[in-house]
Amino acid sequence: MGKLTTHVLDTMNGCPAAGMRVRLYRLQGDAPALVRELTLNHDGRADAPLLEGDAFVLGAYRLVFDVAPYFRGRGVVLPEPPFLDTVPLDFGLADAAAHYHVPLLASPWAYSTYRGS
Repeated sequence: MGKLTTHVLDTMNGCPAAGMRVRLYRLQGDAPALVRELTLNHDGRADAPLLEGDAFVLGAYRLVFDVAPYFRGRGVVLPEPPFLDTVPLDFGLADAAAHYHVPLLASPWAYSTYRGS
């Protein structure tokens, strides 16, 4: 069975982004449907897969990472509005048996992602 996981690394401080808020949406129809909200743990990861089992449905999804609130919470002074506030990542799940891992490397000024394992 497939599953979806994520984690975030804080590249400004060289550590996991513990405490960052993340939302997962399913992209179907006119409006994204919220699937789940969570706060990343001490390792910058969700405590459990975001999707697995019967909840793992093929299709288009969006992860939204609350980057600016995370860095403000760490005491970083950001301009208003911040250069990066939330980071949305749209991706597709096409293989019901695959493990999709969507990591984010983030600072207040840049981010990158890739399909992890």
